[in-house]
Amino acid sequence: MSPEDAVATPNAERTADTLTPADRYQELFEAVQLGRVFPDSKTFVDGAPRDTPEQILDEYRHLQTKAGFSLCAFVHAHFAAPQVYASHYVSVPGQPLCDHIDGLWDVLTRQPHRHPPDSSLLPLPYDYVVPGGRFSELYYWDSYFTMLGLAESGRCDLLKSMAGNFAYLIDTYGHIPNGNRTYYLSRSQPPVFALMIELFEKHDVCAAIRYLPQLCREYAWWMDGADALQPGRAFRHAVRLDDGSLLNRYWDDRDTPREEAYREDIITARQAVGRPATDVYRDLRAAAASGWDFSSRWCDDGLPSIRTTSVLPVDLNSFLWKLEQQIAYLSHRAGMFDQAALFEQREQIRHEAIDRLLWNKQAGAYLDYDWQRKVPRKRLNAATVTPLYVHLASRRQAIQVSHALHTRLFHGGGIDTTEIQSGQQWDQPNGWAPLQWLAIRGLQHYGYIDFSEDIAHRWLCTVSSLYQRESKLVEKYVIDLLPHGAIGGGGGEYPLQDGFGWTNGVTRRLLHERPRHAAHHAKAAARPR
Repeated sequence: MSPEDAVATPNAERTADTLTPADRYQELFEAVQLGRVFPDSKTFVDGAPRDTPEQILDEYRHLQTKAGFSLCAFVHAHFAAPQVYASHYVSVPGQPLCDHIDGLWDVLTRQPHRHPPDSSLLPLPYDYVVPGGRFSELYYWDSYFTMLGLAESGRCDLLKSMAGNFAYLIDTYGHIPNGNRTYYLSRSQPPVFALMIELFEKHDVCAAIRYLPQLCREYAWWMDGADALQPGRAFRHAVRLDDGSLLNRYWDDRDTPREEAYREDIITARQAVGRPATDVYRDLRAAAASGWDFSSRWCDDGLPSIRTTSVLPVDLNSFLWKLEQQIAYLSHRAGMFDQAALFEQREQIRHEAIDRLLWNKQAGAYLDYDWQRKVPRKRLNAATVTPLYVHLASRRQAIQVSHALHTRLFHGGGIDTTEIQSGQQWDQPNGWAPLQWLAIRGLQHYGYIDFSEDIAHRWLCTVSSLYQRESKLVEKYVIDLLPHGAIGGGGGEYPLQDGFGWTNGVTRRLLHERPRHAAHHAKAAARPR
């Protein structure tokens, strides 16, 4: 089957065993993660067993109490750690920035036939692009921003493959997981498949209408249980407000430590005084589902106070409004007029709820809403631009968002993520490529061209400055341009990653749209001898 025929499910034999590493290896998993056999908790869950998992677990149970047993030696003998290709992302000296990005797509591409048996990787039918560094699997919302660059690099082959893979994931699992790992199956990420298929159609990859069944199925997953909800109650992703409004939150079906950050989550939960550990785990997982892992956006005061499932996020509900709109539009094209009318009604109801609860007149911006405390989350963050990106905001609202963005989040190198310095990576002083793109295009939609161009210019200067000095692109950047040039961002629970998928994608698109920008002349530095 070719990617063009991806709406048909591939052979069932490709479907993975969905046991997670914690489910599969049980007490061995816990011993490895708590014993910090690997410095990065993601290493073990991404490794591949050298024998069958059953044999490994049986042998561990037999040997663990024996004199001289070494857990570290046992693990290295029975598992192959994943490769991390960090050194492959550095450009050759003198290579222009555009050429560097174009050349990286093949480096960041993974092939299904290379999936090791019995690993946590969920099989996919076609090639796919990963972010880079420690992230060696497909990620949901990352991929949309990566696709922006693939299109401008002329890589429609990879766009077709990615389209087929996302359709396959929905057909197989009912939703698009956070990433194609078994331990990601219990959650998704910001639902941008509706935006992806617009991109596919624009670049003649395939007709958007062929993905209407997948859009409907993804929507059903996000809205599971919503129809039966009483006011003031929530189920999974759906929340029914006291006034009957229905909006959505991020959620993870599991309430255990994230397997890829097992030890870290246990430590966080122990610091959360007076809260059940399961609540903390669920909120940490839900924040991972948001893509903003982690941020003051979800917390009262520090990570142990995280309350993600209490928050109705601006970006999530904007993307779901777009999904409802897309289903209505494509249903009309398909002659399914009753379904079109139903989704037109749903998008209108959501729009009204967003205006009532997420639009904040006092702030002149869209703010997340704490549905349990029944108050807005007062901290402004860059997600406030998402309604502009999906054309949901009114002209009056767009004017005020533009002003709030300019006066509160706009700095030397682009748009800040939040106004808070918390030590978490989705906070000040970090800037992220996807948030720059949402702001740039969202402002353009409402005619704020000068401001939009200023953000684009500053972001390209940020990226090209570091590229000229270090010959690479990275996951996030400190948004204030320092005297010696841009630096990569920090904070969070893992080191800065090179690569990097969505930075490459957004930068490549911005360069394509600005052929005379000075960043085209940025060249990789000569390597030190």
